[in-house]
Amino acid sequence: MPAPLKVLFVTDAPAVGGSEVYMRELIPPMREYGVLAEVAMPAASGTAEFRAQLAARDIPVHAYQKLAEVVPIEQNFDLTILSSWNARGYRKYYRTLRGPFVSLVHDQLMLHIPLLPQGIYRAFYEVLQAGDIRGAQHVVTVSNWAAEYLQHWHKMPKVYAVPNGVDVQKFRPAEAGERERLRAEYGFSKFTVLNVARFSIEKNHAAVLAVARAVPELDFVLAGTGYLEQPLKKIAPPNVRFLGKRNDVPQLYRAADVILQPTIAENQSLATLEALASGTAVVTNDIPAQRELITFGQEGLLVGSGAHGYAAALRALAAHPDQLAQMGHSARQSVLQGHTLEQNAAGLAGLLRELAGH
Repeated sequence: MPAPLKVLFVTDAPAVGGSEVYMRELIPPMREYGVLAEVAMPAASGTAEFRAQLAARDIPVHAYQKLAEVVPIEQNFDLTILSSWNARGYRKYYRTLRGPFVSLVHDQLMLHIPLLPQGIYRAFYEVLQAGDIRGAQHVVTVSNWAAEYLQHWHKMPKVYAVPNGVDVQKFRPAEAGERERLRAEYGFSKFTVLNVARFSIEKNHAAVLAVARAVPELDFVLAGTGYLEQPLKKIAPPNVRFLGKRNDVPQLYRAADVILQPTIAENQSLATLEALASGTAVVTNDIPAQRELITFGQEGLLVGSGAHGYAAALRALAAHPDQLAQMGHSARQSVLQGHTLEQNAAGLAGLLRELAGH
């Protein structure tokens, strides 16, 4: 049995996003592969509940007021894994901590907005993040397209890709009779379109509302919170329900007919993988991140023509329930074949051992 590898995840997150959920879900199963991980994160009010969740999973958490407080803690670890929410956020790590460093990139890398010159966005990302990320000894990201993108456009000599995975026991298809019961509890009586995302620009909730207006015969259910929630509520059509923060997202996936994700920026979407694992087809934007997870007509539909395209796709699926059910079956199989939490943990644990020379 090889000696345990000790790694410290360090983040400057003021709140909880996909990169934090990633740590919470992935650290426990990596123990099976001899990787023992702890977390250092700010003692911010926005992460208090999340830090309690980590502790409940026996994940040691070091809440810091100043990054310098992490210095004596870091000395006990073989690798320091970095992520940052802030522009030029990595350089503070290099100035304060000793490493060796692994930059773990969850960044969405590009906003896919019509008429937005991608070269301009790319130049900003180079200045604000990519230049700093290159300062680490190793760079890891969570999708193959992102690894290729960082190497090609930001001249990173080597970027490792370890695709995301999800808990397929937690996110699973409904059992016999379960879906009908859940739909009755939630009041899902019509063809129901679910969107699970924080209310921020890149999740493109404005498109969800536009689609809802175009197909008033369908119901739309939005789960999540964020700074755009209240403004969107004021302009939403009657067939849109806002559920707010939820602790029953797996059940919502099982109860919904289809998932709509008109996102304009992703690296590798955990929400997409959760829906697919639940056996629920996804209608989403035709961007590189989503193409890596969905083949048109198999696990769902890729749409590149805006609100009218989404509306047409949803109408078509509502009219063909047998085809929708087959997509749901294919969706589940695609996750089982390459995106389970166990596969993700094994892949990352193996790579970290390789990078540390264990």
